Amino acid sequence: MPRFSRIVLIVIDACGVGEAPDAALFGDEGASTIAHAALALGGINMPVCQALGLGNIATISGVTPSSRPKAAWGKMREVSAGKDSTTGHWELMGCVLRSPLPTYPHGFPPDIIAEFERRTGRGTLGNKTASGTAIIEELGLEHLLTGNLIVYTSADSVFQIAAHEEIVSVEQLYEYCHIARELLSGAHAVGRVIARPFAGAAGSFKRTERRKDFSAEPPQATALDILSAAGRKTLAIGKVHDLFAGRGIAESVKTRDNSDGVRAIGRACQEAKADLIFANLVDFDQEWGHRRDAIRFARGLEAFDTALGAAILPCLREDDLLIITADHGCDPTFTRHTDHTREYVPILVFSPSCAGNVNLGVRESFADIGATALENFGVRGAFAGKSFLNEL
Repeated sequence: MPRFSRIVLIVIDACGVGEAPDAALFGDEGASTIAHAALALGGINMPVCQALGLGNIATISGVTPSSRPKAAWGKMREVSAGKDSTTGHWELMGCVLRSPLPTYPHGFPPDIIAEFERRTGRGTLGNKTASGTAIIEELGLEHLLTGNLIVYTSADSVFQIAAHEEIVSVEQLYEYCHIARELLSGAHAVGRVIARPFAGAAGSFKRTERRKDFSAEPPQATALDILSAAGRKTLAIGKVHDLFAGRGIAESVKTRDNSDGVRAIGRACQEAKADLIFANLVDFDQEWGHRRDAIRFARGLEAFDTALGAAILPCLREDDLLIITADHGCDPTFTRHTDHTREYVPILVFSPSCAGNVNLGVRESFADIGATALENFGVRGAFAGKSFLNEL
């Protein structure tokens, strides 16, 4: 019999809590995403997370430590050789990558681009590292005139394809992504191929909500696979389904933004159909972190705190376990690069049936979360990570 009948895992994307011990290897010395966003606002108001113990994890302006946190609290170090959403989420579920996923700071090799053009029947523009909003402004008009696809990457392991919805239908763009996904294998197996449809006129192009990610599959069984094989139902919310290529996921819900994600989490908690609800709130990363918008990042944290108290905590059953964490950092005050940042991530673990006030310390791997889920549901077998179930 499980100790907790259901686990609700929320990843607040990119919300790191201070540089990891190996941050210098990634050029990320001094990074501290949540703390620096809070300072940019002159202090942040997060009373719900403060009561849970967020201020006990790191020094955050406006979020003081609690003498008796309602949750168990701590932080986790990433073992995997990377700092993106794919490696972070995979490690949360026990898949640790010893070698980084390939990146292309100088664009993709000519033979890859040539074969992609041959298979799609279209030329390409760009093939460089770029901001998604900047490159459609730079190359959008040429794309409209030629029909050539805009191909670009970032500091992440991604192959992104942008196309105007009036030139290339969304369904056709997805098919081009399937072609790229098949092509990018072996040494070129990027973490994600991403469809980036956009609309509008030159000077006012805007990416639409029909983005879709085509992920590589995890190279080993994850906690999602193991739980599914054991008959446990898993529900993915946000981009989680895409990050795992749908593997080990019984049902998924797409979301547009953080607000939509919070609503989906609340509905899932009320419906009580899943054993594991695994959600990602993406705006911190794609809307504010990479764009170095510290003020909106901080306001987003405050909005999440309000939603947590109003729409999620009231929906929890007595024997539910809520885990709040992140997948990497993306310090919005960094000026040396616009990449993710190598940081510890927070962990807050709450249940209405637990007294809280437990210091989980520094966890040596994100995989401790997957290990905890497996132990809770009585699933045995070799698995990365160390469960903290008995510490709660």
